Amino acid sequence: MRIVLLGMAPELFESYLASHAVQLARKQGHSVEVADLRDYADGSFRQVSDSPFGGGRGLVLRALPIFRAVEALTGRRLQENPGQAGGEEGVLIAALAPTGKPFVQRDAHRYAALDTLVLLCGRFEGIDERALRAVDERISVGDFILTGGEIPAMAVADATLRLLPGVLKEGSAEEESFENGLLEYPQYTQPAELFGQKVPEVLRSGDHEKVEAWRREEAYLTTLRFRPDLLEKIDQDVKKR
Repeated sequence: MRIVLLGMAPELFESYLASHAVQLARKQGHSVEVADLRDYADGSFRQVSDSPFGGGRGLVLRALPIFRAVEALTGRRLQENPGQAGGEEGVLIAALAPTGKPFVQRDAHRYAALDTLVLLCGRFEGIDERALRAVDERISVGDFILTGGEIPAMAVADATLRLLPGVLKEGSAEEESFENGLLEYPQYTQPAELFGQKVPEVLRSGDHEKVEAWRREEAYLTTLRFRPDLLEKIDQDVKKR
């Protein structure tokens, strides 16, 4: 798989590119690249943003450098079909934007099946709407404001990379939070007793069936306590079937 992080602040990705997950992915033949949007802008100043039409504060990322970057990186000419997202199978361009749908675990699985994923990072007041209408989809990591889309893009890339074969130990991601719609059960490690708090006896029993039953129940109770909205969504999904 190939993941391209496209934005105007490439220096923000340096530590992530050196991370263990990225290095493991690269050893398995996957690629994680950073593309500087300024490389696709005109003039010696490589200007990728400008004042918004209609007035107002702030700057807006220009559409033309984005169109050029996507074409150079994927061969896709977004400007030929404005408002009609799509392209060759296995290639997807996603913009990190407040108008995007919430990114969830099933999206990470969908992305992990791609050949190429381009993550376009917003900045300033946003991205020219003509570019946003041309990408395949918009995604958001939450209802809060950040300086730019670079941090969300790294979160999306990381969630996707760890699902690729060979990046994690086989089976280690199957029981994690959100994989089955629930949060993960509580975890414990040594020592068995700390400040008067003991690890549940069942986890030290050696009875695997009892351990699995405890974990299933605790996953439900943990979700009920901290994220009851997830249980409501599961009920809604079941009713739709």
